[in-house]
Amino acid sequence: MSTILVIDDNDSYRAMLTMFLTEKEFMVIQADNGKSGWKLLHSQKPNLVILDIVMPDQEGIETLIQLRKVYPHLPVIAISGGGKIGPDNYLKLAKAFGADETFEKPVSNTVLLSAIRTLLEP
Repeated sequence: MSTILVIDDNDSYRAMLTMFLTEKEFMVIQADNGKSGWKLLHSQKPNLVILDIVMPDQEGIETLIQLRKVYPHLPVIAISGGGKIGPDNYLKLAKAFGADETFEKPVSNTVLLSAIRTLLEP
C-alpha cells in the first residue's frame, strides 16, 4: 500500500482528498502547512506528495524547493486554487521548481487518481 502525504491548509479539501484516497486503498497522512508537512515527510517517508501552493507558515513553493533538494525523485503533485497571482501562474512556478504534475483546484478525482497511479508505477 502506497502512502500519500497531503499538504493543504484547507481543512475541508484536505479531508475530501483523504477520504477519496483512502477509499482507493492508499494510506494518507495529512499536514495543514509546509512546516508540518516537512516534518511528516521526514518521519513518515511517503511515496507521493500532494502539495497545495498557497498556504500560511510555509508556502508550497518553498516546501517544494526544500523537498527537491533532499528527495529529488519523490513524486509531487502541486495543486492551487488561486491566490494573488492566480492558480495558473503558481502552477507554472511549481512546475519550474520540480513538481511532476500540476492541477488547478478543484481537480477531478479521476484525473488526480490517474496522475497518482502513473507517478507511482515502478
